[in-house]
Parts: sequence; structure tokens; C-alpha cells
Amino acid sequence: MAYKRRDVQKAIVLALRNLGGSASRDDIKKEIAESKIDGLNYDQVYFRKKTKNGYYSPFLFDFNFGLKNLETVGYVEPLQRKQDVVLTNQGRVANMNNYPNDEQNRKMGEYWDKKNKLRYEKNKDKHRSREKQIDTSEVIDSSDEQDTADDEWKAQLLEQIKKFSPAKFESFSRLLIAKMGVKLDKVKGIKLSGDHGIDGFGYFRSDEFRTARVAIQCKRYTSGSVGESEIRDFKGTMDSFNAEYGIFVTTSSYTDTAKAIAVRGNRTVTLIDGQELCDLVEKYQLHITPVTTYTLNDYYFEKD
Repeated sequence: MAYKRRDVQKAIVLALRNLGGSASRDDIKKEIAESKIDGLNYDQVYFRKKTKNGYYSPFLFDFNFGLKNLETVGYVEPLQRKQDVVLTNQGRVANMNNYPNDEQNRKMGEYWDKKNKLRYEKNKDKHRSREKQIDTSEVIDSSDEQDTADDEWKAQLLEQIKKFSPAKFESFSRLLIAKMGVKLDKVKGIKLSGDHGIDGFGYFRSDEFRTARVAIQCKRYTSGSVGESEIRDFKGTMDSFNAEYGIFVTTSSYTDTAKAIAVRGNRTVTLIDGQELCDLVEKYQLHITPVTTYTLNDYYFEKD
């Protein structure tokens, strides 16, 4: 399912309200996808288009564009790189069915006119004319460039993980979960796991006194979502290992019924989808190399 370009400002505000008025950009996107806000779903939010130079997210363009518009009309506080997006009081109470009004459209138009002029100044040395400027909905502010770069490498990461053999994906998942603090059982967790319907088994020590038994399941899907039956089967297997809880890892996503089954009963299952998988690779620096770079802010191009 491809994503069709659209206005997502209402979805951003509603997601922030659901999240208490303040959240990271990643959490806002996740809330939009999981709660299917304003007609959007997981496949649309996380759709990646392959180009000659890599991958890009059409939704991310609309998302960053929407955030800038919401900042311009005073619905969110001034945006800061790597900081949570925070609703203002106006953003908390405004009727989004009447958004945007004529005055708000005027403010947003003035903002993007200014951004286009600055973009022209930045691109002078590349001999680009005003006619070749991209649409304002695709203008990426310097504060958003890192967000875009993060999205690109994570899209590439997920595509490469999907190409793993089943054995490599199981090994990769066990390594990641070990980094997360689960001590794998070398017999049950590795040697015997494949013969008993799970891909790993280990122990997690939550404090000085409590240790829990953990079962692990991995599904490398190139398309489609993990459904209810897979989670039911896994929970049945957990019983045979007497596991207190389970971890299910996939490269795709989960259906709503699968999510409901995962948290039903005494033995719950933690679900890790493809996007969270990439976030965890970043968090635990698993076979990746950090790269630091810088871009010039608009300050250097503004005329006195």
C-alpha cells in the first residue's frame, strides 16, 4: 500500500493530544500509525519509496511540513532538534475541524515564501533558478534534516534485514535481545529452540530478587502483518517452557487482533515491529557506525 501525499496537521495534533500534549517525533508517528488517526495506518506512515540514491518517506515530508505549519500558527511550541514536540494551550483546545482558517493560511504562506527565498540563496552556487525550486511541501528545514537522514538509513537497514536468511534473522534477533538484558539459555535458548516452536529462551533479571523466564519468537516477513494465529501459537509454546512472558520480533507489523491477544491473560507478549527493531539497533549500536555531520542554519543566509 503506497502513501498518497496529503495534509497531516490534524493527525499530528490529535496524536499529541492522545499522548498528553508532548512527545517525540517518532512517538507521534507511531501513535498516528497505531491509532489510525485521520484515516492513516501503519503501512502508509512507514511506506518507503526506493530511488536511485536510496530511500525516502513521502509521509515524512508531509509530517515535517505539517509541524512547521503548526509552529507558525502557534499550535506547537518552537521546534527544537532532538526535543519533544509540545502542544501550546491553543493547540490543545482548538477545533481542528475549522483548521486552517484564512488568517492561518496567510501566516503559513508568508512563512513558506520566506523559506523559498532562503532556499534560493543557499542554492545560488549550484546555479538553480527559482523555477527549479521544489514544492514547499517538500522543503526540509535544517532542523529536520537529521530526522530525514535517520529515516533514510533505517529504511535501508530494514530492507537489508528482510534479506537475511531465516537462520541469520534468528541469530540477529537473539543478539539484539541479549543486548536488551536477556541472558540466553545456551541449551534451551539456542540448541533446542528450533525444535520446540520458539527461536530463543532466556532469563531476565528485573531486580536483585526477581528473574523471569522469557521465550523468543522471530518472523522475517517481507510483506503482510503478523496475525492472531501466530501470537496464539506462540503463547501456547510459551506454556510448554513455563515462560512468564514472551518477546515476538518481526520485520513487518501486527494486526489489531494480534496486539489484543498479545496482552490478554497472565502471560503477555512484547511485540517488536520493523520500525521498533530499527530503533533498537540504533539504541544498542548493533553493527552500525555513527556518523556526525553539520548543516548551516538559515541564520547564515538571512540578509540584514
